[in-house]
Amino acid sequence: MAITFVDPRLGEPSAEVGESLRSLRAGLDNSEIPAKRLDHNLLIATWNVRALGGLTERWDPEPGDSPKRNLHDLYAIAEIVSRFDVVAVQEAREDLVALRRLMGVLGPDWGLMLTDVTEGKAGNDERLAFVCDLRRVRPSGLACELVVPQEWLAKDEEGALEGRGVRSDALYRQFARTPYAVSFESAGHGFVLVALHVWYGKKPVEREAELRVIAEWLARWSESDNAYHRDLLCLGDFNIDRKGDPNWQAFAEKGLRSPPELDDALRTISDRPGKASFYDQLAWFWDDEYSRLDLPYTGRAGSFDWTAHVLQSLEVDDKSWHISDHLPLWAEFSVRGL
Repeated sequence: MAITFVDPRLGEPSAEVGESLRSLRAGLDNSEIPAKRLDHNLLIATWNVRALGGLTERWDPEPGDSPKRNLHDLYAIAEIVSRFDVVAVQEAREDLVALRRLMGVLGPDWGLMLTDVTEGKAGNDERLAFVCDLRRVRPSGLACELVVPQEWLAKDEEGALEGRGVRSDALYRQFARTPYAVSFESAGHGFVLVALHVWYGKKPVEREAELRVIAEWLARWSESDNAYHRDLLCLGDFNIDRKGDPNWQAFAEKGLRSPPELDDALRTISDRPGKASFYDQLAWFWDDEYSRLDLPYTGRAGSFDWTAHVLQSLEVDDKSWHISDHLPLWAEFSVRGL
């Protein structure tokens, strides 16, 4: 699907903005992101789009614009999102102006599912959302949030969570931003996506309990005979600094892994080859190197560095407020023959 660079309220963009968006489209065309092929593949992505809330209703920026995100930025986001079948979006805000305009730009063939706002300081006024191409994938009936069972928080004699290996004072509450699960169907095959945005906290050790409990929750779900769909993938901003660190180990101890093709993928606009973060993940359960999914993973996955094509004259922080401080992360699956 090609995005039309015309806004019904403001008409066509300036020549400069139009050229920028065409450069982005060419960059996407020449990237490693596979083309959508009917009844062949499924492209699942995750993207933390920083503070996706308000929108400045003009194509070209002017001094003092608030918010900084404008129509040029929104159309760039739409162009990127349109290359995938399902995108988990983190940091949608209470203000839905930009998200609603994004759906309008994508058009009537696209669907949206999202949570209400997470209240409280740790929730950061955020929602979790899924945007999907309804021509290729559809919601299949399940939508829920993950809640920590009260008995998981019970103390044993040593003050640890019974059977969980985490001290009770490390997770004394529900998740800061409750993970959001939605089931989908593509080419007759069902799967569940669980979107999450792990609380960053003041230091990395504060994330460990949340990651460990999420892994426990998902492991139990994936092994249940009553699971809505057996194929379960989790994706989002896990705030894991690097592969192999204690937070990664807490998340991976039940068998959750991202594919090896994502090990060196850039996650943020500040990342550099060899010095990349491990914040964003698209993960599922593995037995050693073997995927447990019935949905075949094709071995193709990566991220897309949109900064090479748009907003190149801006400083990193400015880019983050116009589009994001993160890059979209994606993986391809086969639906052929399912």
